[in-house]
Amino acid sequence: MRRLLTVANAAVVAVTVLSTASGADAQVAPDRASSLKLLSAAVEALSARVAPSVVQVLVTGFGTVNDGARQDTDLVIGRQRTLGSGVIISADGDIVTNAHVVRGARRVQVVLQGSDGRSRTVDARIAGLTQELDLALLKIDETGLVPLPLANYQNVRQGQLVFAFGSPQGLRGTMTMGIVSARERQPDPDNPIAYIQTDAPIAKGNSGGPLVNADAELVGINTFISTDSATNQGLGFALPSSLVAMAVPKLRQYGRLHRGRIGVLLQTMTPALKDGLGLSRATGALVSDVAAGGPADAVGMRVGDVIISVDGEPVDGVLPIGMRLFTSNGNDSLRLRYQRGDEVLTADVAVVDEPKDLDRLTDTINPEDSFVPMLGILGATITSGLASQLPSIRFPLGVIVAARAAIGGTADVSLVTGDVIHGVNGEPVRNVEQLRRLLDDISPGRPVVLQIERNGQFSFVTFDAD
Repeated sequence: MRRLLTVANAAVVAVTVLSTASGADAQVAPDRASSLKLLSAAVEALSARVAPSVVQVLVTGFGTVNDGARQDTDLVIGRQRTLGSGVIISADGDIVTNAHVVRGARRVQVVLQGSDGRSRTVDARIAGLTQELDLALLKIDETGLVPLPLANYQNVRQGQLVFAFGSPQGLRGTMTMGIVSARERQPDPDNPIAYIQTDAPIAKGNSGGPLVNADAELVGINTFISTDSATNQGLGFALPSSLVAMAVPKLRQYGRLHRGRIGVLLQTMTPALKDGLGLSRATGALVSDVAAGGPADAVGMRVGDVIISVDGEPVDGVLPIGMRLFTSNGNDSLRLRYQRGDEVLTADVAVVDEPKDLDRLTDTINPEDSFVPMLGILGATITSGLASQLPSIRFPLGVIVAARAAIGGTADVSLVTGDVIHGVNGEPVRNVEQLRRLLDDISPGRPVVLQIERNGQFSFVTFDAD
């Protein structure tokens, strides 16, 4: 059987033939056409493989809107409908998108594309999100889906062919082609997150969609573009597959991200910092704060130390250290070389996964007493003691979502760990038992409106009782 060429191999053949052919050489013309056909066929096959794994994300919510009839100082809140993209990563309904795509969502739906080319729209719920990575995990009640495998980030190279899929400007099922312009691009020197830079054209609506390689593997999640005109200028940025692989299991388990820490605050060194502080080097990661009793404090690190390597890799800024902390499981250690004055020191610094208050909460609640069947959650009644551990809470009364339950959840409602339920259909919620009773009293098919608090902001979540 004839062996099919991959997209990359076909491209190499096409480029080689085209670079050696001349317009006057009739002998080359058939080979050129054949190579282009091979490339075209390979791209078509890739598109057919990836398309069933790509979804359009439809979000309904509330946000600020422009109203030319009002003064500039007026704030107008209105109902909004936004469009984004997503990618299926498990056959049983896990979908990854950007957190900013579902920001302010009251209802989330995804448009699936079947093998027959037909589309259908299904409801989705937010299973977890992290603003830090701008990543969200959605869940739909479907099986037999076509997931996209994650690429090995270590194999990503500058110049590789990549393809962006999604819904730019709402145009569902769009595919564009480009290359990896840079493997690690850090737009903010003090933010440890690095992105894959690509010139594959992406625009509004591509957010959350996949960037794939020639083997139909997920290289990254298209996240943003850098532009001065709101149009694509060949500067697209995708969250690497390594961070997606790290974050998804934690979002499944906790609904948010847990990151390893060593107890320091770092800044990327600059010439201004070097000259102003009288340091001897202008590159590295400057230690600007050390947490008392933390791992870095335990090995004697001080404010003003400049980290110059981590695990043998040279450090030009905070990126290499930040990437290791993002991918740490909380039981690792980092070998740091750092400069203090004219002295160079080495230390093995433990990486700790600091437990959150909500994690401790799940260890103390009784699942039978805290289970809310309709919502599929384990809830805890807000007490004065618990409220004191939640400094961001604005109204210390209600039920906090401590975890998602393995069973239940008959309602299609987007709740994440840490949400506080304050009311049901206008009735204040004081404890878990009352929350269950209020929900049980609502007839099937009737609307349910939850007033919740998330990250210090109040909002309403609606669904129909089942």
